[in-house]
This record gives sequence, structure tokens and C-alpha cells, in this order.
Amino acid sequence: MSASLLTESLVQTAIDAALKAGAEILGIYSRDDHGVELKGDDSPLTLADKAAHRVIMQMLQDTALPVLSEEGRNIPYVERAQWERFWMVDPLDGTKEFISRNGEFTVNIALVEHGKPVMGVVYVPVLDELYVGKAGRGALLIRNAAAEPWETVTLPCGAAGDGVYRVVGSRSHLNDETLAFVEELRAEHPEIEMVQRGSSLKICMVAAGDADCYPRFGLTMEWDTAAGHAVVNAAGKRMVIAGSDDEVRYNKEDLLNPFFIVR
Repeated sequence: MSASLLTESLVQTAIDAALKAGAEILGIYSRDDHGVELKGDDSPLTLADKAAHRVIMQMLQDTALPVLSEEGRNIPYVERAQWERFWMVDPLDGTKEFISRNGEFTVNIALVEHGKPVMGVVYVPVLDELYVGKAGRGALLIRNAAAEPWETVTLPCGAAGDGVYRVVGSRSHLNDETLAFVEELRAEHPEIEMVQRGSSLKICMVAAGDADCYPRFGLTMEWDTAAGHAVVNAAGKRMVIAGSDDEVRYNKEDLLNPFFIVR
């Protein structure tokens, strides 16, 4: 499906699914008990992850497109390799941020075609902000997304370009390689400001122009980044493999992302 065939119905379906999942998440966010479990890699899983996943799957099923998320990571590659287009979903990105109650978690839904994210929505439930990107059609930030009236802003719109080079890094996974990369940047950008955020908000900050660069020298999975990648591309930015000019690709046999730079 080319960008020109990205129907408004598919975009609206993704938006509706993200908003409904966000409502489910907020209902659980207000509770004292989040029902936290540990997955096989000792990362946390909450009732909110499960509720959001269930809602999204229900709302995407009418599109008749396959869905790939963490819950479907064991789908054989020989089967996935036949998918020309599919949904890539992370129902709750930033579970640690959710548990710590800092609000920096997101709902992520992307449409991937031939290894490239051609449309993505990233919803921030606590802020009620929705990032939407469509290949060839630009990117938007929608404020008051679950309410009326919407406030729509074309991306990029932020402070990048004011003389300060802003680098956004992970709140939970900042490491020595990232700090070394930032120090290398100082030769070209003496005035550097380091900002920390959780989840796919980091990618969205670059898309919005609130940050110039997001280096990631740590482990991420494809569903962590696909929606944000679609948004940042639609905003005229790129997400490339670290040390390369090649864009990050999706639906690989190994669903682990390479280290990457968004800028």
C-alpha cells in the first residue's frame, strides 16, 4: 500500500484505538494496585498493558491486517515475512514510567509496509496529546485529543534552532555510550542541553522540534519505535542505524532494533 492509499479510515481507526487504549490505561493508573508482574526478561507488565492490548486488538481486527506486538513475538518469521503491510503495536510503552507515576508513557500504533513505517500514532494519555504522522502528508500534534475541541499543530514546531543543541536521552536507560556520544557532539555544538524523557516521547520530541537529536545505544524492540519513527519521518526527520545513513527497518527476523540516532 503506497502512501497515497493510506486511507483516512485506517488513520482514524488507529487514532480511535489509541485513544480508547489510553482511557483504559488512565482508569488503572489512578489505582493503588497496578497488578505488576515480571516478564521473562524481568521487565514489568501491568494490568494496563493487558487492558490496552485487548482494546487495540479488538479495534484493529476489522481492518483484516495482521498485528505484530510483544504478545506476537513468537509468530514464525517464515509467516511474518509474507506480510506486505501490518500493524505494529506497543499498547503501553514506558511501563516503568507508568509504575513510577511520572506520566511519561505512551500508546503506540504504526502501519508498516515493506519494512517501513508509513503511518503512526503516539498517544500520551496523561497529557491527552496525540502525535500523528503519515508518509508524504506531514505530522501533527493534536492537543485535547480525547476531548473537544482539538488543538492541532503542524510539526515541527518546537524550540530547536535557537542556538542550543538539545539531546534527549532515556530516563530509565541512560548509559556511558550515550554520554560519550554527547561529548563528541560538543565539538560541533558547544552549547548542548541534555534532556531526559521516557518511552517514545523521545522520538516525538525530535519530530516536534523540541530536541535536535535522540541517540539510542541500548536495547529496544521494533514495537518500541515504529510509531514514533513514522511520526518523525513525516515531520522531515530521520531515524538511522548508528554509524550508518541507513534507516531502521522493521519486521526483521530478529525483532531487536540496532542502535540508532534520530535527528
